[in-house]
Amino acid sequence: MEWQQVFELLGRTVASRHELMSAGATGHDLTVAVSSRRLVRIRRDHYSLPATARPIQEAIRIGGRLGCVSALSHYGVFAFDTTFAHLHLGRDASRLRAPRNRFATLSRQNRDGAELHWSPLLEPAGGSEVAIGLKDALAQSLRCQHPWYAIASLDNALNQRLIDETDLAEIFANAPLRCQTLRAQLDGRSEAGQESVLRLIMLSAGLRCELQVEILRVGRVDLIVEGILALEADSRLAHDGWELHVRDRDRDLELARQGYMSLRPVYRRTMFSPHEVRDAVLNLLAAWNHHRVVLL
Repeated sequence: MEWQQVFELLGRTVASRHELMSAGATGHDLTVAVSSRRLVRIRRDHYSLPATARPIQEAIRIGGRLGCVSALSHYGVFAFDTTFAHLHLGRDASRLRAPRNRFATLSRQNRDGAELHWSPLLEPAGGSEVAIGLKDALAQSLRCQHPWYAIASLDNALNQRLIDETDLAEIFANAPLRCQTLRAQLDGRSEAGQESVLRLIMLSAGLRCELQVEILRVGRVDLIVEGILALEADSRLAHDGWELHVRDRDRDLELARQGYMSLRPVYRRTMFSPHEVRDAVLNLLAAWNHHRVVLL
């Protein structure tokens, strides 16, 4: 059988034995496909194609679905750290297995870093066979992640118009009291998670910043801090290739001609050393205020 077509026909990433046999497969077909590695038997009665993403296979093998940051990444929403699988387990989940061995019972020793979420879902029937719904993934992230990263995920979902104000109201209505103040810090104009974190670093330092500012002959700038510093999120994804670097240097030159300073922290510094970014901005602003000159 052409298994790729079978899964496409079923509209499944992971299919049950019953679904595959309903599509025309036989028990012998399944046995041969697994032994020849054209199919993966993730756990009893659960099959996928070999190319299925590792976090999905781990979630299903354990006995749950992708949750929290793993589900956010699955939906194309910013997720800060997806090193280990995060998955949701129903309250009635049983026969839990190790993420990389369907024959071993799950224990603390063989979880391989997998993070388990048990909290009730806002939409129990939402999502798919491999992941909880986006709204629930965001709600879990709000509880599980550092506040800045949770805000960045919510910002990104808003920016992509994957959620709206009604969804936000439901997410925060069910969030812990400690999370309630975060809603006021959301801003769906941020186009990437790094931009959100840059904004939050600036706000935590008591600095005023404007988002997505249009500047003549420059274009749109991620952040303008204190009316004078152009702060832009520099990621490899958006800056590979010499031509793109030339474009950015030309933008910096034009910003300087118009009296703006510019700074482009790379993703790693922003996300892992936010204090260094904050100090760099504060020192630049202090130097500008000390050395201001008027060009005649």
